[in-house]
Amino acid sequence: MIASWYDQQGPAAEVLRFGELPDPVPGPGEVRVRVTVSGVNPGDTKKRRGWLGSSMPYPRVVPHSDAAGVVDVVGEGVDARLAGRRVWVYGAQSYRAFGTAARYTVVPADLAVPLPDHLSDDLGASLGIPGVTAHRTVFADGPVDGKVVLVHGVLGAVGSMVAQLAHWAGATVIGTVRRGGDVERVDPAAVAHTVALDAADPAGAIRAFAPEGVDRVIEVALSDNADLDCAVVRNDAVIAGYATRADRTEIPFWPLLFNNVTLRLFGSDDFPVEAKRQAARDLTAAAAVGALTVATGARYPLSDIAKAHEHVDAGVHGRVLVDVP
Repeated sequence: MIASWYDQQGPAAEVLRFGELPDPVPGPGEVRVRVTVSGVNPGDTKKRRGWLGSSMPYPRVVPHSDAAGVVDVVGEGVDARLAGRRVWVYGAQSYRAFGTAARYTVVPADLAVPLPDHLSDDLGASLGIPGVTAHRTVFADGPVDGKVVLVHGVLGAVGSMVAQLAHWAGATVIGTVRRGGDVERVDPAAVAHTVALDAADPAGAIRAFAPEGVDRVIEVALSDNADLDCAVVRNDAVIAGYATRADRTEIPFWPLLFNNVTLRLFGSDDFPVEAKRQAARDLTAAAAVGALTVATGARYPLSDIAKAHEHVDAGVHGRVLVDVP
């Protein structure tokens, strides 16, 4: 099969290879998926770069955890009727050597989720890490119906899905963007109010929309926004953080304590199995009724995978996809 891989960590153009690898064979409880579109996440490029001192987990890595495609072979113990079904895949390269940057990927059967016929492969390949992360940050602390949810980085891959899922679940969503010029790019169908963080008083603007404070904060840059979050949360609120800029992040401890704020940190590779399964069910259901859309920022052929990784490393908005012939 054609595939891309790396045998050592480093810059994309130096370490990513493109060529032929043996076709994988599914084992018991597994399925093989003929990949059509592979989704690229920041986590994929961080693993390739050796971020935070991480080393090669396997001698060879086929990157990417997300994809859309068709089940073509099932392993022992898997319902044969799955063969021929369109699916979206998540977690393919989570604690596994071979991900979705290849013509075929083999995953446990429950990581290949049926994709309704009216949904595109592009959307399917975009639901994995961003969608499962978004779902967990929104719902880990219970329903959000009737609550006010503040979503930082609402134009990002995770942030945009957070906003859409929270709106789908009945929340009023306030989103933030870095600059005032980005406000018009936010989808008003999911985001009731948008605040630019470069405004004179972003906390005051958020409070104007949520006078009693916000119930949930979904945080992409905790080190940057900790003081702002402290200024806008209500008593017993939850700050759900899935990213930060400073490795050792400071927080205003006593004000958060007096507001009885819960700080939750989320790493998608290690979510509970049932939480991932519920996320997969809800993501598919929301997408099926048109409640989830994804903006494609760029797409590349598998032979140009290094350019796709460089695009993600540059931090450009929009989902980066790789077409697999």
